[in-house]
Amino acid sequence: MKYGYARVSTDDQTPALQLAALKKAGCKTVFKDEGISGATTKRPALLRCLKKLERGDTLIVWKLDRLGRSLRDLIEMLDNLKRRGVTFRSLTEEIDTVTPTGRAMWQMIGILAELERSLIGERTLAGVKAAKRRGVKFGRKRKLTPEQIAHGRKLIEAGEHGRNDVAALLDVNRSTLYRALA
Repeated sequence: MKYGYARVSTDDQTPALQLAALKKAGCKTVFKDEGISGATTKRPALLRCLKKLERGDTLIVWKLDRLGRSLRDLIEMLDNLKRRGVTFRSLTEEIDTVTPTGRAMWQMIGILAELERSLIGERTLAGVKAAKRRGVKFGRKRKLTPEQIAHGRKLIEAGEHGRNDVAALLDVNRSTLYRALA
């Protein structure tokens, strides 16, 4: 069975062009979200469509950007469809996962998405290293200063107070004091 999915982002847009193309492609049932941005995950018609799809079905969209919020989301969605035995077709980009050319095109998109993820990871790592060189501290702020730890250690070693009392005095949890003293 061929199912179509159409989406328009604003209320003043019309899905007529998409609907006509999907009907021409042989879709008997078309799910339609209107006035819903692709950036949102709350697309009720898309969710209903994805639930309806079964092994052997085909999901057809007018254009890739109508389906996914980002390349990463799109790849995840289509990989999920592939695992379920559902084929995919995009009319504008002429991607059809039934044909060898369509599968190759989809694999190329997947490779580009993987490259994009790798580049983002490299840039993030480079940014973290540069920030550390500038003296930026990462992680949670320490609850106890070195002076407080030394003072707490002195009180405990002098036998004046127990660890629970020192933790209360320093206004920290007992386990925080234990870790600091270790």
